[in-house]
Amino acid sequence: MGADLSRFMEKALQEADKAFRREEVPVGAVLAGEDGRIIARAHNRTIELNDPSAHAEILVLRQGASLRKNYRLNGCIMVVTVEPCLMCMGAIIHARLSHLVFGTWDPKWGAAGSLFDIPGDPRLNHHVKVTSGILEEKSRKLMQDFFRLRR
Repeated sequence: MGADLSRFMEKALQEADKAFRREEVPVGAVLAGEDGRIIARAHNRTIELNDPSAHAEILVLRQGASLRKNYRLNGCIMVVTVEPCLMCMGAIIHARLSHLVFGTWDPKWGAAGSLFDIPGDPRLNHHVKVTSGILEEKSRKLMQDFFRLRR
């Protein structure tokens, strides 16, 4: 699965690059099914859609749920370039994803182990496996380049 995670992250980075080129915070995500095929992909579109919830993770969950005709995405894996925020982690838990993979940590907003550890909270009735650090340097560099250009 390690090679697949890198392949999925490359696809997520392509999505993040689309956001970068549109002057959105460069976060990209893909959703893969149990068979290892990508069923949805998205990037941040909060500015474009005037929607504070239009994070890559939320958009990819919406696509996946629509395609599956079910809000529960049991057995699916989400691969995202940056650690999800509280809103996105809540949606990931509610969607019943099996596995979350991300590239780089987000110490200011992250909710998968850095600022908050939602997946590790034993009070929740669903727990998502979390893998971090897949193509971490590429994910971090994209974010750093974006914010360096904005200053």
